Amino acid sequence: MKHLIVEKKNGIEVITFHRPEALNALNSQVLTELGEAVEDAAADPGVRVLVFTGEGKSFISGADIHEMDAKTGLEIIDYSRKGAALFRRIETMPKPTIAAVNGYAFGGGFEFVLCTDIRIAHEKASFRFPEVSLGIVPGFNGTQRLPKCVGMARAKELMFTGRRIFAEEACGMGIVNRVVPAEQFWDAVMDTAEQIADQSASAISLAKAAMAAGEDVSVDVGKDIELGYMTACFGTPDQLEGFASFKEKRKAVFRRD
Repeated sequence: MKHLIVEKKNGIEVITFHRPEALNALNSQVLTELGEAVEDAAADPGVRVLVFTGEGKSFISGADIHEMDAKTGLEIIDYSRKGAALFRRIETMPKPTIAAVNGYAFGGGFEFVLCTDIRIAHEKASFRFPEVSLGIVPGFNGTQRLPKCVGMARAKELMFTGRRIFAEEACGMGIVNRVVPAEQFWDAVMDTAEQIADQSASAISLAKAAMAAGEDVSVDVGKDIELGYMTACFGTPDQLEGFASFKEKRKAVFRRD
């Protein structure tokens, strides 16, 4: 792949955005490559966790303005739908995802962060929706995800002002899980990924599905959704191993196909 670096080790796949000449901006080719990498990871039973990060000082600097500038309205619709569908695929895929936000996460990069499960920010990471300064609105569903993450009033402030926020403020808003000093950043990311990779992949996928299905329903509906996913665990190899390890007072060893 030209614009992605894909590395796999011990059940963890790291996908690094590699387009340094454009600060890792997303264009159609990057989206195509990312879609292929995500589908490969989804189909690979040896991949238990996906980590996304950027090369250099940028995570993803946004969508590629130069490419967008050459498009017609109908072409922009196709481009936006392509990115939105891919981000939704990442958001709903059974495998857990981590955004290791190493630098700029602007526009489409901010939107990408919002579609991942866990977000760990470098102390110098920053976030911004600059679209209003360009006379447009976000196109990869940032207007839908940001209010659910930070609340409507804060989302409107960030969208309407285009204000840049830094890692600590983003953490206070709940955009990222935590902020890590530079010298500890990658170790913290990989430690989290390894902890997840050691757990039951089937249980994590079902827990993720239960939370997604219950997000926008009442607790009374959600409790029955959870019940269905919980009972689905029983009889699986991971459930049998988990219970056996508890009774035998040892650490569970889950399958790593």
